[in-house]
Amino acid sequence: MRILLSNDDGCTAPGLRCLAEHLRPLHSLEIVAPDRNRSGASNSLTILNPIRVQRHEDGTYCVDGTPTDCVHLALTGLLAEPKDMVVSGINAGANLGDDTLYSGTVAAAMEGRHLGISAIAVSCVSVNPQHYATAARITLRLIDRLQREPLPGDTILNVNVPDVPYEELRGIEVTRLGNRHKSEGVIEAKDPRGRSIYWIGASGGEHDAGPGTDFYAVQQKRVSITPLLVDLTRHSALERLGAWARDL
Repeated sequence: MRILLSNDDGCTAPGLRCLAEHLRPLHSLEIVAPDRNRSGASNSLTILNPIRVQRHEDGTYCVDGTPTDCVHLALTGLLAEPKDMVVSGINAGANLGDDTLYSGTVAAAMEGRHLGISAIAVSCVSVNPQHYATAARITLRLIDRLQREPLPGDTILNVNVPDVPYEELRGIEVTRLGNRHKSEGVIEAKDPRGRSIYWIGASGGEHDAGPGTDFYAVQQKRVSITPLLVDLTRHSALERLGAWARDL
């Protein structure tokens, strides 16, 4: 497989490096990733400023831009050869439930899918992961399966792997997204000149996290695989909304 590897943690992040080490012996690999941590960048695309790219000695392209910029550049002209798949990760931390709305890791995979390429987003569920190799081995298994039995073209796989040794995994489960409680409030502080500054508060705790959700699967030490669809239309509301809007 000709694979484009990207992430949102940056082009030197340990999760990306670990995954690259596992992919290179088996697949044709090119890395295009942000030059610094761009966690939470979501699907943002840089359109008002030029984007600069530096290529490191190992061939990695480090981009002064977002994860979406990286994949867009790679697939629309930066790289000479077309790709069969975009793999984004391994992210340091979970991308569960509502996290997917903000995740740069998921956004990189989405951009690949927008541009017609099969896509996987992979995360290791820990603030400070110790077992990236576990997530890398799961990724290799998924790539092998997708190569032999592709999924429908509009599908993005959001994969969350517990941060445990591979032998301690209790299986793989296909899940739906759960959701969190409302985020905590912003944290106000002062800079050295006495001006107010703000930190975004922590994510809310788990809310919808029962059996069948991605939250529940990883709590049980199971790999969560959630198929994502980019269509945001609430199809079930179209008829009712049509009636509501008729007299506008």
